[in-house]
This record gives sequence, C-alpha cells and structure tokens, in this order.
Amino acid sequence: MKILVLNSGSSTLKYQLFEVNGSDYNLCCKGNAERIGRDASFVGIKYADGTKKEVQVDLPDHNTALAEVLKLLLNGAISSLNEIHAIGHRIVQGGSIFKASALVNDEVIAQIEDLATLAPLHNGPAALVIRAVKKELPSVPQVVAFDTAFHQTMPVEAYTYALPEEQRTKYKIRRYGAHGTSHKFVAGQAAAIVGKDSKIITCHIGSGASITAVKNGVCVDTSMGLTPLAGIIMDTRCGDIDPYVPLYIMKTQNLSIDEVNDMLNKKSGKYGLSGYSDSRDFEAAYNRGEPAVLDAMKCYIYSIVKFIGAYIAAMGGVDAIVFTAGVGENSPLVRKLVLERLNYLGIEVDEEKNAVRGDFAEITKAGSKIRAFVIPTNEELVIAQDTVALTK
Repeated sequence: MKILVLNSGSSTLKYQLFEVNGSDYNLCCKGNAERIGRDASFVGIKYADGTKKEVQVDLPDHNTALAEVLKLLLNGAISSLNEIHAIGHRIVQGGSIFKASALVNDEVIAQIEDLATLAPLHNGPAALVIRAVKKELPSVPQVVAFDTAFHQTMPVEAYTYALPEEQRTKYKIRRYGAHGTSHKFVAGQAAAIVGKDSKIITCHIGSGASITAVKNGVCVDTSMGLTPLAGIIMDTRCGDIDPYVPLYIMKTQNLSIDEVNDMLNKKSGKYGLSGYSDSRDFEAAYNRGEPAVLDAMKCYIYSIVKFIGAYIAAMGGVDAIVFTAGVGENSPLVRKLVLERLNYLGIEVDEEKNAVRGDFAEITKAGSKIRAFVIPTNEELVIAQDTVALTK
C-alpha cells in the first residue's frame, strides 16, 4: 500500500510517498509546492532513482497546491489516486490535547484550528490542507502527527511556567516544545545502540533548533517553549532572553507587537549577531575569521552547551548525545566545537569520523565515556508508520 505524508507550511506544501510492505517503508518520491500565494510559485518532484521534475504553476492557495501535487503524483508516481491507502499530516502544535497521533475527524480538525493561535504559520495551513484532502479524497483516511506529542511526557516541573493560574489554565500557557517527531526518531535510533533504559540528549539543530532530554525512551525536558522562539540561539530566532526585553524594546522604541515579534523571529539569532542568516554562509565567514562571526559562534555554541549541561543535571547523567537536522547532520565544525566544550565529561571526538555529512556515524572514539552520534532524522517515516498503525 502507499502512504502519502504531507507537511504544510505558511507558503509551502512538502510531501513524501511511501510504498509499504510489512515493516518495509520504501520512499517512492518526494517533493514540494513552493511560494504558495506568492509570485514564481512551482511544484516539484524527485523520484527514488534521483530524477527530478519541476513545474512552474500559479499557486494562489493551499487547496490549489494540493491539487497540483496530486496531479504531479499521477504523472508517473501512481496510476490512480485509489492507490493511496491513507494520508498522514505533520502538525506543529497539538497543545496538551494530543499526546499521540490521531485519526482525523471534524472534532480533530476544529481542535487543530483552535490551536492555531500557538502556531499561526503552520496549524492554519495544515487544517486547510486536511479539509482539501477530505473534499478531494473523501474515502481516504487521514492521520495527524504532532510535533508537540513526544514532549507530553514532561513532568510538571519541566513544562510549567511560574505565571498566575488563569494564564496557565484558561490561556494554556506552558512549555510545549517542537520537533518532537524528529527527537522521537533519533532518540529511538540511539537507544537501539546504547540501550532502551538510557539517558540521551538529542540536538535537532537546523534553521530552527531544539534540544531534548530523553530518559528511558520518554522526553523529560526540551528547549523550545510555548512557541519555537525559545531555547538556543537559532539562525534568525533569538532563543532564550530576559522576558522583559520585548517590553523594553516596545516602550523605548515605540514599536508594535508585530514589529517586535518580527524582530525576535526573523532578525535575531545568528543573523542579528553577525549579519548571516544561512548557516553555510555563517560557517564560511567563521572560517575566514570575521570578528563579528567569531563572537557570534561563541554565543551560539555556548547556548547549545548550556542546555546539554542542564539536561545532564536534570537526568543525573547522560549515555549519548545525538546531532541531527541540517546543521547537526552536516556541520563537523559545530559538532566539534560543542563536544570540545564537554570533554571534561570524558568525551573523545574522533576527527575522522566527525567529518561525516548527512550520514549516520558514531563520532566519538572507542572507550569514550559518553558516546556521540550523527543520526539523520526522518520525521516523514515516523508519520508514515503512525498513519499505517492507525488505519489498518
């Protein structure tokens, strides 16, 4: 059977199509619809053999994007839409309602829409696509997998903010975290190596980034908070700052809520410190020795190390540290700089193994007291597996 996985963003619709035979999940193709609601929009597909196709097409909304993706799939990936057994969706925010993936019904769609206030760039578009699928393929079951679900095992002391009760109950303000599907996948891969009853810190470091403490297979803390703005320094997001800073900026510079929100999410982080928003450009400038970037890298690495150290304390030790996502998988430099700051724990980096980019590797030497791994994430595979489990 074939499982289609959809990942809806504010102006994108990414997809992967899996052929499932028992426990084997083979990727048939993947692609995206880009620049939805903007000029120069297009849909693309990449097949398992590496061949690609891209079509320039007007995409005024997510409904049109879905229709164009299905049209593209029918042009070589499948012969009929009836081949699609079920569709899984990545949803950023499930609040405290969803502790696991769920079958889609009208109530679930309404709940996802209600939670859009906590993830406006993602939950709204995802709900639109779910409704569009329901209209186009009414007999095909749909499953939703939540970025926040894996973090629902956090204890009260990890997810609670010290705010008045009304804020915590009526307005549901608490730590939710993000990237849960990724953390779940790579932590499971690491646990298969070091043991399921283990203490693992997973570092999902990309444009957005989060760090999670996983003890005996469950999340006990994570760096992102009510929104993905919290935690470590990211490409354009500030990460953790004094909560009064936004208020101070608004009061002293007469900026609106939206203007400050834009500053903290899109003009801060490594970009705010150095002028570089792309991690590859940032690293190239670091290697050239640009002074602002040298200082920015110190801040960036320090923010990662602080969370790792905090989670070692929270779990009472650590057996393995895992790096994943765009930077985590592809930057030997960042991994080296982080682990060098932790060598007092008995971590010994293997320089040759750490040169890996985009592939699995154990990057510490034999005998290292704490093991470190590069494990490519596969959120879509987890979503496909959950979709099969809920639609058998």
